[in-house]
Order: sequence, then structure tokens, then C-alpha cells
Amino acid sequence: MRFVKLIIVLLVMMLGVVVAVTNPGSISLNYVLGIAEIPLSIVLVVALSLGALLGIIVSLGVLLRLKHENSKLQRKAQLTTVEVNNLRAIPLKDQ
Repeated sequence: MRFVKLIIVLLVMMLGVVVAVTNPGSISLNYVLGIAEIPLSIVLVVALSLGALLGIIVSLGVLLRLKHENSKLQRKAQLTTVEVNNLRAIPLKDQ
């Protein structure tokens, strides 16, 4: 799995290099304190990075909730297994 992730990261980085090389122009970035001339490739990399970071932050909430639910269910399954084993150990009474 790590190898697949590494391949994906390398492909995305190569795509970023291709985009940077094919877009050598610069843009004018207007912000509150002034104006800056920034290469388009830098703006694209920053936008991609911010999007990835926001995606990770949003998915962390769901991931943590699912991990918590998973641990609760594992504890419940373990208690159920112990209870079933205890019930199997009880001798049956003849009537």
C-alpha cells in the first residue's frame, strides 16, 4: 500500500512540474496590503496544497468518529463473546 501511495505522490508531483513548465506566465495577485506579481505555477501549487489540506482536515472528523465507533463495537463484541462462553460453561439442569 505504501508503494501505491508513493507512486501516486510521484505522479502528482510530475504533473505539477509539467503544469509549471507549460505555464511560465505570472499573474497579478491583489491582496489587502498591495499587489504582487506571482508566477502562475506557484499560485496553482498553493491552491492545490490548500485544497488537499482542507480535504484532509474535513475527512479527519469522519475518520475519528468511525474509529471511535469501531472501538466501541469491538469492546461490545468482546463482552458478548465472554458472555456466550460463560453461558456455555453453565451446566444444564434436568427437569
